[in-house]
Amino acid sequence: MSSIVKRDVREVYLRPGEFCFGEGNLRITTLLGSCISIILWHPALAHGGMCHYMMPSRNQARGNLALDGKYAEEAMELFMNELGKRHTLPTQYQVNVYGGGNMFDERTSNKVNIGTQNIEMAHHLLDKFGFELAYEHLGSFGHRKIAFDVWNGEVRLVHVDNRKMGS
Repeated sequence: MSSIVKRDVREVYLRPGEFCFGEGNLRITTLLGSCISIILWHPALAHGGMCHYMMPSRNQARGNLALDGKYAEEAMELFMNELGKRHTLPTQYQVNVYGGGNMFDERTSNKVNIGTQNIEMAHHLLDKFGFELAYEHLGSFGHRKIAFDVWNGEVRLVHVDNRKMGS
């Protein structure tokens, strides 16, 4: 059944720092600039999730604070908690990664590119936890709109390169 005509779809829009994991008629969407979304989907069990992290890690120890999906390391902990609840392994998931765009043009781009740092952390964490990357759309310029249909694993991407927009 096409995702466009599917009835009773529960849509969740992730803002920066948010995380969602579930099953059934769930569609998770987000808009990314320099942030990263990691999408995990379990094809046999038809469940999965998405994070929208802003920074690679906190600059200080977390202490007793709750996990915060703004940070890549903590978003990955949220994923690992979900896998633990479901008694599944990282190797059972299809993994897609999106984002890390440079939001400035070449002339105004600063030397510290948070998008690049976020991309590097995504690759590091996926390797560290044993996930195998199926697809990535990372870097470049501009923003991305992502829609993930959890029931069938379909991901739709719209990438808008802000350098091509009129002045």
